[in-house]
Amino acid sequence: MRIVLTGSGSGGHFYPLIAIAEALIIHARDQKLLLPELYLMGPEPYDPEALMRHGISFQYVPAGKMRRYFSWKNFTDTARTLAGVCVATWKLFTLYPDVVVSKGSYTSVPVILAAIFLRIPIVIHESDAQPGRANKLVARFARTIAVTYAGDNKYFPAHKVVRTGIPTRSHLLTPGAGDPYEQLQFDAHRDLPLILVLGGSQGAERINDLIATSLDVLLSKYVILHQTGESHATIVTETAQALTKEKSYLNRYHVRGFLDVTTLAAALRAAALVISRAGSGSINEIALAGKPSILIPIPEEISHDQRLNAYTYARTGAAIVMEEKNLTPHLLAAEISRIIGDQAIRLRMQEAARAFAPVDAAKKIAEILIEIGLEHER
Repeated sequence: MRIVLTGSGSGGHFYPLIAIAEALIIHARDQKLLLPELYLMGPEPYDPEALMRHGISFQYVPAGKMRRYFSWKNFTDTARTLAGVCVATWKLFTLYPDVVVSKGSYTSVPVILAAIFLRIPIVIHESDAQPGRANKLVARFARTIAVTYAGDNKYFPAHKVVRTGIPTRSHLLTPGAGDPYEQLQFDAHRDLPLILVLGGSQGAERINDLIATSLDVLLSKYVILHQTGESHATIVTETAQALTKEKSYLNRYHVRGFLDVTTLAAALRAAALVISRAGSGSINEIALAGKPSILIPIPEEISHDQRLNAYTYARTGAAIVMEEKNLTPHLLAAEISRIIGDQAIRLRMQEAARAFAPVDAAKKIAEILIEIGLEHER
């Protein structure tokens, strides 16, 4: 059986595909089936080491962005997408997989259009509270549409929709053994609450600036692990050193460009509070860890998805939403103090978080893919 994965334009798209790949291997072994051949098609491999660890072959397929505004790049990107359809058609024809599974995003469009042309079964997964354009475009051609939010039903043909939640890597589903403070090498700070700041796979410049200018207030009470994005780590470290008046506190501030899955799992276990953008993948990982959170969505003029994700999740009682345009260091510090300082609030938020995210999303999607794949093989 051959299965093609596509739609890996960001960490929020890529890592759920990795979770699906993990579940496919486990399910095939449980059912005593031959392990499926797995391929990722798109403009870039995103995390080549993760692909290699899971036995996924990368196949290059160019793709262009679909912007909502006028740009000369729209012309070149349209040509890139059309070229991608040709490349994907040839590669899919050569491989002839049994099913294609897409996480959406512009990177998936050439592969999905080629799969439609070749009549290869398609399964799509939608993470956001409001579906992206790529998934809306191909929904009527999909065999099954896996969604995260119950409200997504209204955007897709009801008979195709299955609510699964977001596929999550196994390391984040099962609490690891051992002391997370030791794993993070934070032994010296175990008497202080840990705040985990997640800027997303690309980093979040506004959140980085906000944290850097808040350190004098925050580091007197908390230890902070701040994931900045690889390209921002150096400048954030330099800014923190320049702006923090009490230099002795800087050993409580730990900057990481990127958190691998083992470090992220330990950080989520140790954290008293998580501050994050509102990508659906980040929300899911926070919820599975059962942690209170402050969500700072990307402004609506840039992304409609994150704001809707944030408020949908916050309505469960698991998170507080703070709009970027109104946010100041003092407001952020006050909200952090309110949550961490009140055990009743923390417990309510933890319970709401744990109730939000299904733990078997990847397993459900793997079962659907194997079933369709076996049917296609006949």
